[in-house]
Amino acid sequence: MIELLGKNHNRKDFNCGKELLNNYLKNKAGQDVKRKLSACFVMIEKETNVIQGYYTLSNNSIPLNNFSEQIQKKLPKSYTSIPTTLLGRLAIDTKFQRKGIGKILLIDALKRSYEISKEIGSFGIVVDPIDEEAEKFYKKYDFIKLPDSEKMFIATQTLKELFD
Repeated sequence: MIELLGKNHNRKDFNCGKELLNNYLKNKAGQDVKRKLSACFVMIEKETNVIQGYYTLSNNSIPLNNFSEQIQKKLPKSYTSIPTTLLGRLAIDTKFQRKGIGKILLIDALKRSYEISKEIGSFGIVVDPIDEEAEKFYKKYDFIKLPDSEKMFIATQTLKELFD
């Protein structure tokens, strides 16, 4: 079950093997949610309420010149920044890794982002992979690297083809 992070979720035992992502969930996610800086979604085990994994979404924009020329040609020059959705963090507890939960969370995040894009402009979803392993994960799902950046991107139009 995937739901918004709440006070009832036990965050202290979460360990994905990456301290930055552990620390975020344990110490910062709740404050970010309260301040409306991001939305944090957790996948929990129904019986135990244990967090198996989580991801965050927030509004974002990317400077037009960060996109490849091919993409820039499709966008109006009057926009110096292009509205996007940021998939800021995605992490799976080590006890649940290699069981397809990352894929489930990613698909949920993409579907949720696509649905929201029908009401609020978002040209695509952006990720900033934490390491090479994360980059390979996103590449497997057709995210493309933005030129001169560590960020990766998938167009909302691609999601339309997937989810409609």
